[in-house]
Amino acid sequence: MSKTALKTLGALMFVLAVWAEVTPVKDFNLEKMTGKWFVVGFATNAQWFVDHKAEMKMGTAVLVATADGDLDLSNANLKDDGTCWKVNHLANKTETPGRFIYYSHVWKNDNELIVADVVYDDYATVTTNKTSDEGFYIVNELYSRTQEASAALQQNFTQFSVDNGILPENIVFPPKNNECPEA
Repeated sequence: MSKTALKTLGALMFVLAVWAEVTPVKDFNLEKMTGKWFVVGFATNAQWFVDHKAEMKMGTAVLVATADGDLDLSNANLKDDGTCWKVNHLANKTETPGRFIYYSHVWKNDNELIVADVVYDDYATVTTNKTSDEGFYIVNELYSRTQEASAALQQNFTQFSVDNGILPENIVFPPKNNECPEA
């Protein structure tokens, strides 16, 4: 086996070991999770993020519980030119409350979304494990009901992300941004 193959196998084993450790918050309540959240923290080692993290600004996530217990997830960011970037996904519930799965037709990847921690009227820590033909990576997001995240909350999110294999330089708390107008 080549050195490159061994390194890739080692990295995959590390990622899978880290991935297995993230579990949904106990007693998850989808109804309480419903509503608008500001994405006040973002962390991933994905190359697209490494290349563009300096341009990142705060966006919003709107979560809506469906009648079947699935999660309708809408993300939006106002771009510098005044246009909005928006994406919607329907994440299907699993047997484990707080764990959802979906396929993104936008990025052509399979996603496992886990609500790892939440105080429903304050913040949520969400991990999404993404798998595509290009490989596997983790995206951690810190949601807040306001555009603020306390220093303690930022520190907890940073530690959570580092514990999940994210390099410290790939953890950002994006600057505030105006919201996309309602369509």
